[in-house]
Amino acid sequence: MSLVAGCHADEPVGPRFLQHLIGLLSGPAGDELRRRATWFVIPHLNPDGAAANSTWQTPDAERYDFAEWLYHRARELPGDDIEFGFPRGDHDRGARPENRTAWEFWRGAAPFDLHVSLHGMSVAAGPYFLVERSWWPRFRSAARGLAREVRQAGYELHDVERGGEKGFHRLAPGFCSRPDSRAMRQHFLDLGDPDTAARFRPSSMEAVRALGGDPLTLVTEMPLFITPGVGAELGPPDPVLMRWRERVAGWDVRMRGAGDDAVAREMAAVRGEAGGAGLRAMPVPDQMRFQWAFIQAGLGVVGGTD
Repeated sequence: MSLVAGCHADEPVGPRFLQHLIGLLSGPAGDELRRRATWFVIPHLNPDGAAANSTWQTPDAERYDFAEWLYHRARELPGDDIEFGFPRGDHDRGARPENRTAWEFWRGAAPFDLHVSLHGMSVAAGPYFLVERSWWPRFRSAARGLAREVRQAGYELHDVERGGEKGFHRLAPGFCSRPDSRAMRQHFLDLGDPDTAARFRPSSMEAVRALGGDPLTLVTEMPLFITPGVGAELGPPDPVLMRWRERVAGWDVRMRGAGDDAVAREMAAVRGEAGGAGLRAMPVPDQMRFQWAFIQAGLGVVGGTD
C-alpha cells in the first residue's frame, strides 16, 4: 500500500499524521501492521510549501488559529499543485522533481492494492471521504462504519452535491468520488482558461493506477475549521457553504487591508467574529483519528476482511 501527504501546501495534518505512523511502524507496536501490508510512505511531498506556511503551522498544535491561518496561508494555484503534477509517462520531463521522484518510488514497487492521499479542507461541515468510484460497491459497507464513527464522535459529515464537477460525484452522505485530472482540465476549458487546463497532469491516484493492477485509491479531506450548517441544502451550490465562503473572503480582505500597526487588532476582531458565528477549529488529534480510520477501512476492503 502507498500513503502520501503534503501535496497541498496549506494542509498540515496529513504530514503530521504520517510522521506519527512512521514512528509506529518502525517499532514493536507496528509488528501487526507490517504483517498486514507492505507500507510505502511519503510523509511530506511538499517541503517548500511547508516552509511557505510555517508562520501559522505551529508544530504540535492541538488546533490551528483561524486568523493566523487566513492571514498567512500560502497555496499553489490550480494546475501548479503537486497533487495534479505527476508524470504522464516515461518521457514526461515537465513534471516537478518532487513528482518525478515519487513516481519512480512507486514504479519500483507497483502494482499496489491501496493508495491513500491525505488532504485537508480549510472550512467544511466535518470529515469528508473520497473513494475510487469503481470501488464504491465494495467500499459501501466500510463507509457505513466510518459514518457511524464520525457521528458517534460528535461530528457531522461534510456533504455536498457537485454534480460531477472536476470529477466529484456524490456517492453517499459524506462520501464522494475522488477528482480526476481529465475532469479538472475540462472544467477550466469550460471556463475559457486553456492555459490552466493544460497544466493539469495525473493525480497521485491516477499515477498509481497507471502503474498496473486495480488499486483502491482514497483521499482523506479533514477540515481545519468547522462551519456549522453546511450540507443542510446540498445544492449545487450549497447556500450555507457559499455564505461561509463569502464571510471568510470578507475577513481576509479586512486583514490584508489593515496597516502594519492595525493587523494584530484586526486579526483579534476577525477571530472573535468567526467564533461568534459558530466557526471552530477541528482538533488535530480528531483529524488524525479519522484519517487513520479511513486508511484502516481501505485495508479491510482490499484485504477482504471488511
